Amino acid sequence: MTETFIALLLGHVLGDYVLQSAGMVARKRRVTVLLLHVAIVGLASLAALGGAPLMVLAVVLAHLAIDAVKTYLAPETLVAYLLDQAAHVAVIAAAAYLVPGAFAAGLWAGAPDLVVQMAVAVIGLIVATLAGGPAVGLLMKPYDIPDLPDGLPNGGRMIGLLERALIVLMVLVDQPAAIGFLIAAKSILRFDMASESRAAGEYVIIGTLASFAWALVAAFATDYALTLL
Repeated sequence: MTETFIALLLGHVLGDYVLQSAGMVARKRRVTVLLLHVAIVGLASLAALGGAPLMVLAVVLAHLAIDAVKTYLAPETLVAYLLDQAAHVAVIAAAAYLVPGAFAAGLWAGAPDLVVQMAVAVIGLIVATLAGGPAVGLLMKPYDIPDLPDGLPNGGRMIGLLERALIVLMVLVDQPAAIGFLIAAKSILRFDMASESRAAGEYVIIGTLASFAWALVAAFATDYALTLL
């Protein structure tokens, strides 16, 4: 059951965050784009599971229903985002519970424990980095200020991805104390902005703390999951 759950979850995060482009997200209200996204999730899940097409089809249909509710009915808020992802995980958990031997009967049957552990690490990294971006962005949406100093195109997004990836790495190699140096380094680099505008400084602080908190939760959850395997 555990391997089946991990495989389906890997397919989900690959389809939702790695294989879904920004253009697809922006045009997701188009039925064709939504169906394309769901098909990609299905193929990623089928590849990760190594078989059980009927089971994957059921998960994909549930994914379509959940995404349709989020796309056409739910507001663009952090709560809606988290509930959407929780619903996907609940469906995956239910599928793994009902068909626990799907992974063992698939192409990857007998895969060494290291492969499963690597899959968990990849899931944790994707959740911390790529899934964290929209979460932090939605949290910061009510605080958006128009007069932030200009920076590099997508520079803030890249900084967020890198810092969350480094946090995951530090936790997984059992060096969480090094995260303090990362916080100090970012604080020094952002000092000028904070000194010039209180609003901009507070905006950066809130965003930084939210990004770090998301990454820490994902990193320690991943580390704990690895200890259970």
